[in-house]
Amino acid sequence: MNVGDERSRSCWMEEAPVIEAPRLTQDESCDVVVIGSGITGLSVAYELSRFGRSVVVIDRGGIGNGMTARTTAHLATELDDFYSELIRVRGEDEARLYHDSQVAAVNRIEAICRDEGIHADFARLDGYLVPAEESHLSDLREEFDACRKIGVDCEWLDSFSLPGREIGPAIRFPNQGRFHPTKYLKGLAEAILARGGRIYANTVHVSDEETEDGVEITTEAGPMIRAGAAVFCTNSPTNAKVDIHPKQTPDRTYAIAGRVPKGSVPDMLLWDTLEAYHYVRIQPWSETEDLLIVGGEDHRSGEASDFDTRFEHLETWTRARYPSFQGADYRWSGQVMETIDFMPFSGRLGGARNIYIHTGDSGQGITNGVAGSLAIAPLILGEDSRFAPVLDPGRKSLTATASIQEFVREQAGSAKNMMEHVTPAEISSADELAPGEGGLMRRGLKKVAVYKSEDGAVIERSALCTHLGCVVHWNGFEKCWDCPCHGSQFAPDGQVLNGPAVKPLAEVEE
Repeated sequence: MNVGDERSRSCWMEEAPVIEAPRLTQDESCDVVVIGSGITGLSVAYELSRFGRSVVVIDRGGIGNGMTARTTAHLATELDDFYSELIRVRGEDEARLYHDSQVAAVNRIEAICRDEGIHADFARLDGYLVPAEESHLSDLREEFDACRKIGVDCEWLDSFSLPGREIGPAIRFPNQGRFHPTKYLKGLAEAILARGGRIYANTVHVSDEETEDGVEITTEAGPMIRAGAAVFCTNSPTNAKVDIHPKQTPDRTYAIAGRVPKGSVPDMLLWDTLEAYHYVRIQPWSETEDLLIVGGEDHRSGEASDFDTRFEHLETWTRARYPSFQGADYRWSGQVMETIDFMPFSGRLGGARNIYIHTGDSGQGITNGVAGSLAIAPLILGEDSRFAPVLDPGRKSLTATASIQEFVREQAGSAKNMMEHVTPAEISSADELAPGEGGLMRRGLKKVAVYKSEDGAVIERSALCTHLGCVVHWNGFEKCWDCPCHGSQFAPDGQVLNGPAVKPLAEVEE
């Protein structure tokens, strides 16, 4: 199981081409094992297979059914946390190099679509950053100046409009992109298999150990994978308990998609300047219709249950700006890992020789994921890796006020959760739950995660995340248990959907 087994279905999932892959049933050996089959995992495997490395890819659920299938698939080189902020935290040189990694990622996707004949609806188009409020104009100007300092290709517009609506000033970013993410993953998987790679679905990593010869991966069903190197691309790393997790936080983000008459909405990327910002694009859908996709309304995972209100806000915002939008045909959510210095962690895990990770995609999972592959693959091949220093998981990040604030935010959230071990329960009995709902009940000194199925059966599991012991919260939209500390997610019966946890919620002792 993985997050593809949550309740909601994105527009990409509904028409996703199936990537057939068996379960691993016997021991394997290879040059590199990749854990995770999203945009980063398959991109790493693809790059290594091109250079003749034998590659094995495993995923705890279906191939390509993870968080990549829950993105809105913007291919943007502008930083959603703003380059002005990144310059404050890391300086101009590193901000410039990070921007180069994003440009390289979009270029790489375009080249792979061309070279491998992947029909993933890739297109180049303009992106626009617009102020959400008049008071944000100074922030917009500051971002434009920061972009110009580090060589970002952009243009200040004194006037910008959508059909029938004047927006005002904006920054235009030419040569951005969009594509269909699950079609692209299908193409990557086929290219990997054609080069002798092996891909296994429903194969759960439970432990890893470095040896003199490389890395040994133990799977839940028993078979082992012996490899020269291992790359963990699992949204939140399942192999690093303390190295990375204090430096990032899990946020839940929401998206809607609805059909509009073809041509009624410009084919562009658009973001606004809210902290939980709105982001907009279209996807070609039929001869007469496009799909308008809008995301936003983010919050820390496990710390809000008002999802109906958040979707209502998204639809209201969209109708006010795009009159041809009549309603959402798709509503879904995903999880993003926000790092303290706005850049992902991609490279060799601290203290390891042959173990690599990628995490911390923030709101730019596609471009960061591909940039991660461009950082990690050269390291494994023994070549120069231009982007590895700036994305290094071991980099020192507490260099500016903004970064310190992010660090404090993460620690405060975890500390708040630990207090829940002694706070009152949400319910006193399973009788208080409606069918299909969950809640936290206290039994003595322990909290219990209680779920009532649609047929009235009650499932009880320990409410403590098996990663580091935080208290999980019920997600009424996706019908799963979310850990607010580090992003683990569990099915109603306690099975792991998303790391860093690798073990299911424990059974309740009588």
